[in-house]
Amino acid sequence: MEKPSSYCEAVLRMEKDNVHVHYHDREYGFPIESDDELFARLILEINQAGLSWTTILKKKDNFFRAFDNFEIARVARYGQKQVDRLLADEGIIRNRLKIAATIENAKTLLRLQKEQGSFKNWLDSHHPSTKEGWVKLFKNTFRFTGGEIVGEFLMSTGYLPGAHIETCPIYKKLMKHKPAWAANKK
Repeated sequence: MEKPSSYCEAVLRMEKDNVHVHYHDREYGFPIESDDELFARLILEINQAGLSWTTILKKKDNFFRAFDNFEIARVARYGQKQVDRLLADEGIIRNRLKIAATIENAKTLLRLQKEQGSFKNWLDSHHPSTKEGWVKLFKNTFRFTGGEIVGEFLMSTGYLPGAHIETCPIYKKLMKHKPAWAANKK
């Protein structure tokens, strides 16, 4: 069987109960309004570094449980007790650097919310930008955010194009939501 040329084509070949099918059809590339949900997506992307996205999708519910549904204010207050709890939690990725980055990034988001009103406002204020511009901005603002992480976060939240190919049935559905990149497309 020929290797699929895109995520969309790969998902079409998967069983309907595969974690990728739900993610592809209902989340990937769709705009997110909630700061906590944007934070969650960023942290999931950070945790994917060095691992497969399948691993993250299978552990997604565990991440939400372990990190208090990614409530930014709560995560920003995490101390050593919570770090120790997270490092012992087999349901998530137990990486000290990624956990520390999650807590520090929550603190950064509290500052951005105070300055910009919300994480979404901050993202919108820098849009449009090139991928390279976004990567530089994220590296200067957040911890543990390299080019791949930033690119996938922005594509998965509708700030960069490319989540779906134009022949994908989800592409038309996504265009009804007017992702940020489509707003500038003529």
